[in-house]
Amino acid sequence: MKVRVHVMLKDGVLDPQGEAVRHALGALGFDGVGSVRQGKVIEMDLADGTPESTVAEMCEKLLANTVIESYRIEVL
Repeated sequence: MKVRVHVMLKDGVLDPQGEAVRHALGALGFDGVGSVRQGKVIEMDLADGTPESTVAEMCEKLLANTVIESYRIEVL
């Protein structure tokens, strides 16, 4: 089974990479970009029947820094 995990900084946490992207887009002439948040997507091939709770445990222990990041699990 294929699983996709979306990891993003929590609201209120400064995102310097997102701000750099927003600034660069403006410099390239793309007006109207108010804010940019950058995250990561992790795709995994897991054994069929792997419970979502196991994926959540992976996120809690390694894939996301839950102090400053949130995550969303998508089973494909």
